[in-house]
Amino acid sequence: MKWSIRLVAPTGLDAEASGAHALALANDADPRSQCLDGVQRIDLHFPKFTDGRAYSQALLLRRRVGFKGEIRATGDVLVDQLVQLQRAGFDTAVLRADQDPGIVQRQFERFDSYYQGDAVDTAPRFARPS
Repeated sequence: MKWSIRLVAPTGLDAEASGAHALALANDADPRSQCLDGVQRIDLHFPKFTDGRAYSQALLLRRRVGFKGEIRATGDVLVDQLVQLQRAGFDTAVLRADQDPGIVQRQFERFDSYYQGDAVDTAPRFARPS
């Protein structure tokens, strides 16, 4: 699988956010009901790595709302989540401070493709060109 998710250091968040039109979306908010006019980045928060509501929000933003801007994962984000984050439509992740960004490539080499469609490749494997 091609690795295309970008990692951002937690220390660089404030400087990077100053110029962007960013929206932090609460975990219980319905992305379909948000006004996204002029929004370039949406931050979806993982309060705990076991809380998967942000995955659903990202999929809704990509597939139903058609959001083309950056979707960023923040909070309790682990290296183990990166492949699923990318498949759900996230562009960027801010890893928890104790995570080793050096092992990211290994996560993406574990599987070369998936049978199901996702936010990146919506067609199932049998319907994709060889």
